[in-house]
Amino acid sequence: MTVPGGTNQLSRMEAAHRQTKAHLELIERQISARAERMTTTAKAKARRHPCGRSRWTRSDEATFRAYVEQLSFERRGEIDALSRKLTRQEHAITAVRAKTISNGPTSKAGAQAVM
Repeated sequence: MTVPGGTNQLSRMEAAHRQTKAHLELIERQISARAERMTTTAKAKARRHPCGRSRWTRSDEATFRAYVEQLSFERRGEIDALSRKLTRQEHAITAVRAKTISNGPTSKAGAQAVM
């Protein structure tokens, strides 16, 4: 007995999982980029370097980490929701894979999905 449309369902689920993961990674990149801009702006006001060069110091790194924590805290609801969604999707994908494999693929597409 095979799962009707199991491979199609699995591929749709994996695509949705990839999309959710990409969205979460996008948020993390946005937070990091904004924190870097905030750090650079704050430090540029505090000190001026010749030729407009900046040097990233330990205090800059500490400030950057503080901004990352602050921005992550501000977006924690969105981050937590996406993290929970990813977990649910991973469990669902695992369950569909287990059903597809345990029922034995009979079609060529099913055999390719297992490999």
